[in-house]
Amino acid sequence: MNGPVRIQVAVDVPLAGTFSYLTESPVMAGSRVSVSFGNRRLCGVVVTPIPGEGVPELDAARLRSIDGVLDGLPPLPEEFLALARFASDYYHHPLGQTLFTALPTGLREPRDVIRPDRRPFILTDAGLREAPPARQRARLALWQALQDGPLDLAAAKAVTPQAGKLLADWLAEGKAERATLEPPPLRLGDAPALNGEQQAALDALSASEGFQPWLLHGVTGSGKTEVYLRLIAEQLAARRQTLVLVPEINLTPQLINRFADRFPGSRIVVQHSHLADGERMHGWLDAWHGDADVVIGTRLSVFTPLPRLGLIVVDEEHDGSFKQQDGLRYHARDLAVWRARRAGIAILLGSATPSLETVANVEAGRYKRLALNRRAHGAARLPDVRLVDTRRKKLVEGLSEAVLEALKARLSRKEMSLVFINRRGFAPVVACTACGWTSGCPHCSAKLVVHLMERKLRCHHCGWEEPVPRACPDCGDPDIKPLGEGTQRLESALQRMLPEARVLRIDRDTTSRKDAWDEVYRKVHGGEVDILVGTQMLAKGHDFGTLSLVAALGADGGLYSADFRASERLFAQLMQVAGRAGRADAPGEVLVQTQWPDHPLYQALAAHDFDGYAATLLNERRQAGFPPSTFQALLRADSPALAQATAFLRQAREALEPLAEGVLISGPAPALMARLAQRERAQLVLESPQRGALHRLLHQLPPLLDGLAKTHGRALRWSLDVDPQEL
Repeated sequence: MNGPVRIQVAVDVPLAGTFSYLTESPVMAGSRVSVSFGNRRLCGVVVTPIPGEGVPELDAARLRSIDGVLDGLPPLPEEFLALARFASDYYHHPLGQTLFTALPTGLREPRDVIRPDRRPFILTDAGLREAPPARQRARLALWQALQDGPLDLAAAKAVTPQAGKLLADWLAEGKAERATLEPPPLRLGDAPALNGEQQAALDALSASEGFQPWLLHGVTGSGKTEVYLRLIAEQLAARRQTLVLVPEINLTPQLINRFADRFPGSRIVVQHSHLADGERMHGWLDAWHGDADVVIGTRLSVFTPLPRLGLIVVDEEHDGSFKQQDGLRYHARDLAVWRARRAGIAILLGSATPSLETVANVEAGRYKRLALNRRAHGAARLPDVRLVDTRRKKLVEGLSEAVLEALKARLSRKEMSLVFINRRGFAPVVACTACGWTSGCPHCSAKLVVHLMERKLRCHHCGWEEPVPRACPDCGDPDIKPLGEGTQRLESALQRMLPEARVLRIDRDTTSRKDAWDEVYRKVHGGEVDILVGTQMLAKGHDFGTLSLVAALGADGGLYSADFRASERLFAQLMQVAGRAGRADAPGEVLVQTQWPDHPLYQALAAHDFDGYAATLLNERRQAGFPPSTFQALLRADSPALAQATAFLRQAREALEPLAEGVLISGPAPALMARLAQRERAQLVLESPQRGALHRLLHQLPPLLDGLAKTHGRALRWSLDVDPQEL
C-alpha cells in the first residue's frame, strides 16, 4: 500500500457520524487509536477498515494523521461493534458516544491498556535442573513450592514477598514460563429438587435450539432462579458463557453468593457502577477474552463482549431500571433480545409481573411463555392479601390499627414484618397551617422532602438542600408541620410505638455505602431484625425466609398520575413487595392500606390475578392508542425559559409535519416535571402504529434539529428518547 490511507474513526463527542484520519499502515476495525480532535487528544475507535470504503472523498491535505495505535489489546470484536452500531441507529444517538458509553472507563482514555497475564508459573527443564543454594532461602522456598505444581502470583507471594521479582528474573533467564492449563472439570454445588413445573420449564428450555425469546412467568417465590442455574450449568458443561442481567446493584450480592455456591470452580464476573474502574475493566476484559464463564451485571453489562455466549437471562425483565434515562437512552432488555437474535441463541426473560410489552409479544407469538404457578418451597403458599379501607379510620403516623395489631402479632411469634412505603425521608413536605405555604424546591417542580435527622429539606431530583425553617418563610407563623410519611418518620414511629421491636430502615439514604447490603443480609439472616421499613428497593427479588407480614402504605398516589404507565408500575410493585411474604414455612399475609378498596387494581392484587389485570390494561392501551399497541418517541427540549423550549419544539413540529407520513405529532407541552435543576422542560410526542414509519421520520431529525437549535443559542438543549418509559 503506497502512501497514507484514510480510515474512519469514532470519537466520544456529541456529533453525528465518524471522522476521517490518515494512517501509514493498515489498522483493523475495532482498533483503539489516539487522535487529535480540535485542541484535545482523544481515544478513538476505528469503525471501517482501510481504505474507508463508502466514505466520501476528502482532500488528504486537510486530514490529520492518527497519533498512534493503542495496541496493548486486540481490536474490539465485531459483535461489540455491531451491537453499538445497532444501538446508535435505533436510539438515534451519535455512534462515537454510543461506543464509548459501552466501553469501560479505563478503555475510553487515549492510553494503552495491558491486560494482566494471570496464567500460573511453572519451572522449565532448565529451572528444574538448577536448584538455588541453601543460603538463598527465598529463592529456594519458591523453587521448592514450584516443584509441587503451577503457582499464580498471589500464591507465589504467599511463599515469599520477593516472588514477583524472582519470577520476572527466572522468566528472563528461561528458568520459568507461563503455564497454559486446561479448564478444570465443571463442579456443581448442591441443588434442590425441582418440582413438576420447574422441570417442565427446564425441559422446554433445554430442548430449544437457535434464537428464541422465552418468558418465564413465575409467581414470587416460584423458583425462577433455580431454573436459571440449571440452564447455566448446561451452558458451562458445553463450555459456553452466560450473560445474566439484573435491574439493581442491591440484587447482586445475594445472587453472586448463590451462583458461587452452585458453580464453585467457575469464573463469575460482576459488572455494575459501584465497582472501582479498574475492577470493572478487568472483569470486562476477562469476559471479552473468554476467561469468564458467567457475567452478572446491571443494564450496561448488555454490551459486554462474550466470544462463547450461549445464553442470556434477564431477571425481573419488567423493571424500569433497565432503561437508561439520559445520554444513550437504551433499554437493556431490548438490546439483549437483539443480541440473542444476532448470536442465534435463546434469551430467557424472567418475572412475576412481566411488562405489558413482553405480554404483548407473547400474545403475538414472538415470545414463548412458560408458567410457574406455585411456590418452590414445599410449605410455602401465596400470601393472603387484605385491603384495609382507611376512608373512615384514624391513622397514627400513617399506620392503621389493623396494621399495628398485625405487627404486634408477628412480634409475639418472632416472625419478621416489612412496612413498605415508596417515599424516603421523614415527610414529603412541610406546610404552614396559617397561610398554606409548602416547601417547594426553588429549582424544580417538586417539593422539598424533610430529612429530620439531618434537619434538612432536600430535593430528590436535583439534590438541592436547605435547613428546615423555624417559621413559615411567607407569613412568619411558627406552626409549620411535616405532612405525610416517609421511611424516616415510620422508622421513628415504630420505634416509639413498639419499643421492643428491632427496626431496620432500608432506602437509598441507608444503603449508599459499598457494603451496606452485606450488612443488611447479615442482620436479616442472623435474626437481628423484627421489622423492615423500606422503599421499592425491597420489592425486587429479595428472599427473607422468616418474613410473614407485608404492610403497604401510601400506594394510592400511584392512581393519580398522569403517566399512562403508572397503574402498570403500581400493580407490579405491589405484587412484587407482597411476594416477599410467606416464602418459607410461616404463612404470609399482606395488608394494603387504601381509600379505594374497590379499584380494579386492588381487587386484582387481592386475587393474585396478574393475567386478568394485564389483559385489562392491554385493552385500555389499545383503545387509547398507547404502547405497546403503538410506538413512541419523545423529543424533549429544556432551557432556562419555557417559552424558548416551546418555541423550538413548535418550529420542529412545523418542519416535521410535511415529512411525518403515518406519524402523529402531539405538542409541544410541558413535561410532567416542567422544571428540573433550574431548567424548564417541554416535549413533543411522536407516535405511530408502525415502527418503520416512526424511525424513517426520526432518521431525519438530528440534522434538522441541529440547525434549528443554533438559532436559539447554547442555552437550549434537546434530546430524543425512543420507546420512552417516562413522560
